[in-house]
Amino acid sequence: MSALTRSTRRDFLQLSGYAAAALASGPRAWGQPTSQPRQLQAWVTAETRRFAKFDCPGWKPAGSDARAVVRIDPNTWYQDILGFGGAFTDASCYLFSKLDPRDRDAILRELYGPDGLRFSVGRTCIGSSDYTTSIYSFDESAEPDPGLTKFSIDHDRAYILPTLRFTQEVNPDLFLFSAPWSPPAWMKFNNSMQGGSMHRKYFASYAQYFVKFLQAYAASGITIRATTVQNEVDTDQDGTMPACIWSQQDEVVFIKNFLGPALRNASLDTKIWILDHNYNLWGRVIDQLSDPDLCKYVDGIAWHIYEGTPDAMTRVHNAFPSQNAYATEYGAVITSADFETDWSTWSHTFTDVLRNWARCIVGWNLVLDEKGTPNKGLGQSGGIVTIHSETQKITRCGQYWAFAHYSKVIQRGARVLSSIGTKPYLDHVAFANPDGTHVLVLTNRAGLEMQVPCRFAESELQVKLPANSVVTLLW
Repeated sequence: MSALTRSTRRDFLQLSGYAAAALASGPRAWGQPTSQPRQLQAWVTAETRRFAKFDCPGWKPAGSDARAVVRIDPNTWYQDILGFGGAFTDASCYLFSKLDPRDRDAILRELYGPDGLRFSVGRTCIGSSDYTTSIYSFDESAEPDPGLTKFSIDHDRAYILPTLRFTQEVNPDLFLFSAPWSPPAWMKFNNSMQGGSMHRKYFASYAQYFVKFLQAYAASGITIRATTVQNEVDTDQDGTMPACIWSQQDEVVFIKNFLGPALRNASLDTKIWILDHNYNLWGRVIDQLSDPDLCKYVDGIAWHIYEGTPDAMTRVHNAFPSQNAYATEYGAVITSADFETDWSTWSHTFTDVLRNWARCIVGWNLVLDEKGTPNKGLGQSGGIVTIHSETQKITRCGQYWAFAHYSKVIQRGARVLSSIGTKPYLDHVAFANPDGTHVLVLTNRAGLEMQVPCRFAESELQVKLPANSVVTLLW
């Protein structure tokens, strides 16, 4: 099957999913679109330009014979947006801590500040992930410790919590969610955080482990607003890194009988997201959500983008429309030849995610070095930002520049608008911001310049997209 055929089929599936949802619930009006679009602003990333101001003719009244490639309906919308961001792994926070304080503050402001990417979501690790300086849990004990007498978050006090507190000052609306890569070793059959699975007899203790973590972080000034049971429930990573297999049924039993009640009894309003793994496990999710005793504790599904296709989120949404979708991990491969220039590929991915009901997009490590380290696993992920170990030079990858076209202009609470139209290698997604402005992100994955006629309500414009480009329009 050619790339063009695959792209066309994927677009068809996404549009079909949107149409099915619209038919099920009817179009929903949100606010009143302006009769005359406001003054247009535009930015482009292409060739040597990086989110640079872009000259684009403004909107004008549409003629009766207007033939738009992209048509935006401002009166029909889908999910609202929580935000964009990356992961505050041990590795990333360690590298932040090694920078000169002025440089550290500057890069965090660039990522989360109002004059930077304006990230507003972040992921943290409950204990260590594979991207870490050491493998650790919050209850390090050579013997079983079901009473959690040795529980401590002291490891995180050195540089993780200070990084989070500063970022929270930079963006007071920061939404943090967390995931464990493994329970403490003593809870598991292999007595190791690397691979394996856990004893069910420790489910009650593990639920209290989450409670203690959330309370300890809150006492340190950091509120975690959502959690998952396990990063990537369906793999033990061959024992090469912190990981833990969770069967479909064990995840259900743990949440509905242990974790959900434990959070409720501790008066914690932390949301629970299930799965935290790839699209291809959508069938597992539908089976799990068929249990009403589970659903009463679950806010949504955390999705990874590595395997399967994003229309899996639409399938789950159509079956359980009250459950939210969150894209919680997708890392760039640092050894890729186009690591620093693949912005159109990333924007294509982001468009697919947002056109299939996801409320956020969160990348993987915020920063790593040029080798993709510190890393205790076998992964080859690069950071959204790279801090070069010898020179401390900071560079930004293609994923960074793709994020800019979304996170800098799409506000929390924005609604994804209906936009239709197909053209080979063209992607589009539109939004209505809470302040009344509108956003259209266009992606040209082709190697040639592309002319794209667009229509919004009764107005039209023509956008000339450079080859391999992302263009954002704001009006």
